[in-house]
Amino acid sequence: MASSFPTHDRDLLQHGDPFTATRRRFLYGSGLTLGGIALASQLRAEGPLRPFRPKARSVIYLHMEGAPPTLDMFDPKPELCRLDGQPCPDEFLQQVRFAFIKGHPKMLGHKYGFGRHGQAGVSVIELLPNLAQVMDDVLLVKSMRTDQFNHAPAEFHLFTGSPRIGRPAMGAWACYGLGSENRDLPGFVVLVSGGSLPSAGKSVWGAGFLPSFYQGVQLRSQGDPVLFLQDPAGIDRATRRRTLDAMDDLNHLHAAASGNAETLARIRQYELAFRMQMSVPEAVDLQSEPAAVHELYGTTPGQVSLANNLLLARRLVERGVRFVQIYDAGWDIHGTSPSDDLMTQFPKKCRQLDRPLAALLTDLERRGLLEETLVVWGGEFGRTPMNEERDGSKLFGRDHHPHCFCMLLAGGGVKAGAVVGETDPLGYQVTRDPIEVHDLQATILHLLGLDHEKLTWRFMGRDFRLTDVEGNVRRELLA
Repeated sequence: MASSFPTHDRDLLQHGDPFTATRRRFLYGSGLTLGGIALASQLRAEGPLRPFRPKARSVIYLHMEGAPPTLDMFDPKPELCRLDGQPCPDEFLQQVRFAFIKGHPKMLGHKYGFGRHGQAGVSVIELLPNLAQVMDDVLLVKSMRTDQFNHAPAEFHLFTGSPRIGRPAMGAWACYGLGSENRDLPGFVVLVSGGSLPSAGKSVWGAGFLPSFYQGVQLRSQGDPVLFLQDPAGIDRATRRRTLDAMDDLNHLHAAASGNAETLARIRQYELAFRMQMSVPEAVDLQSEPAAVHELYGTTPGQVSLANNLLLARRLVERGVRFVQIYDAGWDIHGTSPSDDLMTQFPKKCRQLDRPLAALLTDLERRGLLEETLVVWGGEFGRTPMNEERDGSKLFGRDHHPHCFCMLLAGGGVKAGAVVGETDPLGYQVTRDPIEVHDLQATILHLLGLDHEKLTWRFMGRDFRLTDVEGNVRRELLA
């Protein structure tokens, strides 16, 4: 299955092993000349021809690391409340594996109320009053499911299409297929809050077997946004430019001699890093935003917070960044202590989320950006309708649950003010319109104007894609 997307990197690999190719074969097969490299770079910067018109220009993907209890947020179950504290029905325990639940668990009803909001009457937990006011802009998907029930494999599956390490991230695939709209900023940017990295580590924004140029660039919330952003003492910008020019010449000679496509990626990385020294400080300068914007988001410049990262995400897509991935830790609600239970930690995380997420949607819409920016919110799986009670804990929490969970989507060509999918009366299984992880990936790429079956990269003798050999564009999600 060959890709229709023009790229000099693909040509290098399709003409044999680039590490063992002869110089003549390499030059003949790839058309690698200085003019050819310049042309290919220009094509990549502008983006290759898409198979169809895109709905979205960019993506802001908010991942709530640890998997929030969306059953308690958007999918109220009166029957679950009626059975609160009673033993779980036997049919839900047959041939089922849980991450931590042992024995015969008890059902756990909702601890907070719900209201119905928007023209569609979407149910939203009372802990999210600001988000509730913008539900007419949001598509609620109640029927997501996955086949992974531990954090790291589920995150790998969600963001790379495989539960095992080594595949390119979704943002890397998007930038490989489309390029960047701002040559001075990375096409794929990562922001982290909540005090820790994802369980799957930084590999969930890696380039895998794609050239490393496409990997996500993490911007820090405190100090220099990127390490080594400043030139060393005694090195001015003109000297730095001459140094890079010399390295560029040497690296092109090495690429022609060895056929190593990664050398081409490094050349582009050096050039981007040089331009980022000027572009990044301006892009991340939250202090330049008006006081009314900080009031809207609840931001405090200089702090590490989800609110700051959401405002920064808006600034990045405004400047042409293709894919902004936000990771916010602290949503792993097991109920083993007040730091991970439904009564203390969960309300805290809802407060941190509510105002800035509503602000992001409002801000994007006011600026005319929501229509061309796809916003995705969710976790890696759901949580059980049963109380975990690990080691006899008396606190309330829910175990990992892959069989159903909710996600929110907005803008970028998806339905607004609508609900897709249903779950059973206890929130245990999907009963209508199941959406698999690969379906979500295929649909996101489709909204960007990419065919998930044609966006491929040949590696280890076969063509790989984000959706592996599965996935369908789900038309019921589209406007």
